[in-house]
Amino acid sequence: MVNQLTGLQDSMELRERTEQLCGVGHELYRRGMVPATSGNFSARLHDGHILITESGVHKGRLQKDDLLAIDSSGQSLDGRRPSAETALHLQLYRRFPQVNAVLHPHSVNATLLSRHDRPELVLEGYELLKAFPGITTHDTRITIPNFANDQDIERLSARVDSWMQQHDGTVGYLISGHGFYTWGESVNAAMRHVEALEFLFECELRQSGASL
Repeated sequence: MVNQLTGLQDSMELRERTEQLCGVGHELYRRGMVPATSGNFSARLHDGHILITESGVHKGRLQKDDLLAIDSSGQSLDGRRPSAETALHLQLYRRFPQVNAVLHPHSVNATLLSRHDRPELVLEGYELLKAFPGITTHDTRITIPNFANDQDIERLSARVDSWMQQHDGTVGYLISGHGFYTWGESVNAAMRHVEALEFLFECELRQSGASL
């Protein structure tokens, strides 16, 4: 049976990813991290297609009809318009073959931090850094780059990719005045990274004396 919403062959995997992404939207909205129609989410399927939120949908009311499938070049399988930031998702899937989910919230903490006049945020000494792949001790550091916002998403994705070409080990990035991106080997892993980064962002803001 063909799924009318995505043009994909219906499968247990498709249904599971659809439910997971809808659940992420509802949970992040409950936490105030995707207000209005902000944010976007995606998950890569085993056949290489990508399930992604449609442009302009409200993530707090996300339903299966609000998700569509694209191919690896970003072309919609059913003619609908995917997220305006699709190129940022595709860049991560191309660079990291092990990544199967990308999440982009607009939390207050991330947005405030992104407006600080610094190109990078260094997180170090936190026990919660062990939430990220390959980290087994608090005695480590990760760098979260902060990119200037750009309405030309292809150009922005190229800047992100250039930075990643020269730096290893990041688990997310900020976009000034915009929010943050993180990713994982599964939707659940990406959600764990959202939660860990959000906690660490709040710690950094409180430590710096920022008003929350």
